[in-house]
Amino acid sequence: MDVIDRTEAPEYKQIEEVKVPAIASQMLDNGQPAYWINAGQQPIIRLEIIFDAGAWYEPIAGVSSLAMKMLTEGTRSHTSAQISEYFDRYGAFLEQHSGTNRASLTVYGLTKHLPAILPMIQEMLMDSIIPEKELNHQKNIAVQNLRVNLEKNNFVAGRLIREKVFGKKHPYGQHQYPETLETIQRDSVEAFYQQRIRQRPFRIIAAGHVTETEIALINQYFGHQSVEPLPSVNGTDKNVVSDFSPALIEKADSLQSSIRLGRLLFTRQHPDYFPVLVMNEVLGGYFGSRLMKNIREEKGFTYGIWSNLSIFPKEGCLLIGTDVKRENTQQTLDEIWKEIRQLRDEPVPERELETVRNYMAGSYVGSLNTPFEIADRYKMVLFDGLPADYISTYIDRIQAVTAGQVQEMANRYLPEGSLVEVVVGGK
Repeated sequence: MDVIDRTEAPEYKQIEEVKVPAIASQMLDNGQPAYWINAGQQPIIRLEIIFDAGAWYEPIAGVSSLAMKMLTEGTRSHTSAQISEYFDRYGAFLEQHSGTNRASLTVYGLTKHLPAILPMIQEMLMDSIIPEKELNHQKNIAVQNLRVNLEKNNFVAGRLIREKVFGKKHPYGQHQYPETLETIQRDSVEAFYQQRIRQRPFRIIAAGHVTETEIALINQYFGHQSVEPLPSVNGTDKNVVSDFSPALIEKADSLQSSIRLGRLLFTRQHPDYFPVLVMNEVLGGYFGSRLMKNIREEKGFTYGIWSNLSIFPKEGCLLIGTDVKRENTQQTLDEIWKEIRQLRDEPVPERELETVRNYMAGSYVGSLNTPFEIADRYKMVLFDGLPADYISTYIDRIQAVTAGQVQEMANRYLPEGSLVEVVVGGK
């Protein structure tokens, strides 16, 4: 019997390509695009109806989220309880999401129940009445959750770093507050619903067991409703105004500090995106990163420290974050900059870089296991204006990044003073 030498790591096979099912598309009869991924063994479907109705288009922070939540709270024909009971009857469930630029209504269910599910979805989107009682209930829930979160250092630090990077008036830096949520009136939610959702342009993405039969059904319900052009974007200031002054919010009773560092970057179309992506991974993007080895394993200051790229349709940023004991705050900041300086001054050893690239390739392939995950990747390609071969060439682009490029990116994007510093807790 062969004895396994556990002191030697097993051999690995480098991932060379990504193979995923192709996405199909067709214009519905009213000119709205529908995309679908037919994959997976289970007879289930996820259907997303997506609108340009995120925070980018809000006149008041929080209106988009409330408008999406109210879709399940009542129509002229059904109450919120009846809507909930209807979807329970078919074993389906709903998700409403409001993001930076887009908002979506998503339904999960058995493919065979799609003929019964679609009429109710259409009714919710076309005939929401936004009842006052249910709206006040949703507002109260949102306000209470927000008040709880505002007591958490990491939540406050996350909001503040976005505000510093993008600016207080920019949609990506603007935030909800209890007092503003409480003042939102039904008329504002109704106006947003009418201007951005009801009879407005949409895109549909279906994934799972989806055939021409299901697409024909979708066209039957959503392809024959009238669609009106979107109104012009509201007058919210969309210019990025970064504030590089460090922010310190002292909390005398706090034993820990939440640290955030960040800077403005770019979108995925930028030529430096993949080299910066690899640079970020080396710095703090995975469990074996330099920041983790230094600040978690060697210093023992934290359970975890991370660095990531937050990329939105219009802008992007790099963020570094961790939570440490209050007395270790300044030393942690010093060690973060120490690792950044080393990235600038010395090329990443080839063995380390190879590990990082292989980890990134494996993680990417691992994120494409289900039809829903594949649809999410295609959604990013479709809506962010990326090349059609983005998914299939992703690993090639990662593997092509060199140590010289990583060092060049560190010098270009992480010079001294390039990161905004936020500390909530104390030093």
